Amino acid sequence: MVVKWIILAVYLLLMVGIGIYCSRKTSNVSDFVLGGRSIGPWFSAFAFGTSYFSAVVFIGYAGQFGWKYGISASWIGFGNALIGSLLAWLILGRRTRTMTKHLDATTMPEFFEKRYQSRTLKIVASIIVFLFLIPYTASVYNGLSRLFESTLHIPYIYCIIVMALFTAIYVIAGGFHATALNDFIQGMIMLAGILAVVITIVFKAGGFSNAIADLNATPDDAGNLNTLGSVFGPAPLDLLGVVILTSLGTWGLPQMIQKFYSISDDSAIRRGTIISTIFAVIVAGGCYFIGGFGRLFATAGEAEGMKVHIDTLKNGKLEFDAIVPSMLESALPEALLGLIVVLVLAASMSTLSSLVLTSSSTLTLDLIKPAMLKKGKTFDEKKQVLIIRIFIALFLLLSVIMAAYKNAYITTLMSISWGALSGSFLAPFMLGLYSKKITPAAVGACFGFAVVFTVVHTCLFLMGWFPELTKAVASLPIPITLTSPLNAGAFCMLFGLILCPIVSSFTQVKDKKAVDEIFTCYEK
Repeated sequence: MVVKWIILAVYLLLMVGIGIYCSRKTSNVSDFVLGGRSIGPWFSAFAFGTSYFSAVVFIGYAGQFGWKYGISASWIGFGNALIGSLLAWLILGRRTRTMTKHLDATTMPEFFEKRYQSRTLKIVASIIVFLFLIPYTASVYNGLSRLFESTLHIPYIYCIIVMALFTAIYVIAGGFHATALNDFIQGMIMLAGILAVVITIVFKAGGFSNAIADLNATPDDAGNLNTLGSVFGPAPLDLLGVVILTSLGTWGLPQMIQKFYSISDDSAIRRGTIISTIFAVIVAGGCYFIGGFGRLFATAGEAEGMKVHIDTLKNGKLEFDAIVPSMLESALPEALLGLIVVLVLAASMSTLSSLVLTSSSTLTLDLIKPAMLKKGKTFDEKKQVLIIRIFIALFLLLSVIMAAYKNAYITTLMSISWGALSGSFLAPFMLGLYSKKITPAAVGACFGFAVVFTVVHTCLFLMGWFPELTKAVASLPIPITLTSPLNAGAFCMLFGLILCPIVSSFTQVKDKKAVDEIFTCYEK
């Protein structure tokens, strides 16, 4: 326990020290939000990867989907690497950097305003970003606190409060420079930790072949054998929904896309693509691979042998978010467990810093600044940075309050967030980089559909307002679960790619000459 606390204390002091050091490099809004658009390939790639993978993946997703799908959950990790990282960098990286620099856009809502000549779109996008990043941040706190509660025996609520404070200190002090440098250090810790855990877990399970045989001899949720150790698992279509949500979702998340805004040049994008993909293969692939062995180390019934008993939530459902922490505690030696605590903390704090910086800068630059200038008031660089820092604190406070509601799964909170955000932004942003024909009306349609669909689905199937309807939908004889927030989020993203071109086909572009001028950035 002493070793764990020493490792943790050294790590936290290092993060705070970096924040204070980087505060000297932050003299204006561009420095604070985008690092002056001068971030190199290694820092950019690690910033992308560490913002992508956090306790949400390592604790929540790996635990729940490893339990449900067995070893086939590894496909989620490979999907994250190929679709969420490689294709995201290839398709969006260069065009995003080029067009946002040409438009002088600092945030995603500002991109929508300048690309589609609509201040209304910027305001709506800003509100969506702020509201729906809160459940995502809460899910990160949730996952992080589960591990701390299990390994360091710190009460859950104290964990999320302390993590919020440390995140606030280094982000408020150093802005993007601090998060980029921290992300690089955190990424190195994640790579080393994941590799160590994979080797240890496979060894503890008796080797890979024995572990697969044991999984096939373990019944899945439906009582079937020979599914948890199979290539595609017990529910391939539901697994595909998870792959789409967690992979394609990065294409529309503002905290991910803004990593392309800050990268220094085209050569850095090419190198960043390779680095980011390798990082994702190791981290995401390793997380879901580990989670696939969850049933060999934990049980929902009475504890037997080295298995750990997994409790249920107040609603009677299995506490999936406790699976990986319990699994690690039973399988890993104390010294390695201390490293894993820091690994998950590193992954989570990097994601948290990205989320709070994105949300607070969006509110300040896209809502507060225009309102102040419209009233004729001065709003210089120092005031803007100050307001961003205030909103960082407010955003963290709201996230802590939501995370304190412990009856929601990590995956549920994250699915609500990603479904609304990527469902709203993915199609308008990506298609807006490539096509001059996308109209403001089509963008608004995507925003409205994704938000309304997510809210209605949450009320119907997650809040328990209409239990009879939920039962009726769940009993439909179809091979995919319509009540799942993950499938709902994946549907929002895919439907937006259909809705956006259709609405654009019968609505008008506001100013064709302005759009033509915007696309000249690719000719230079």
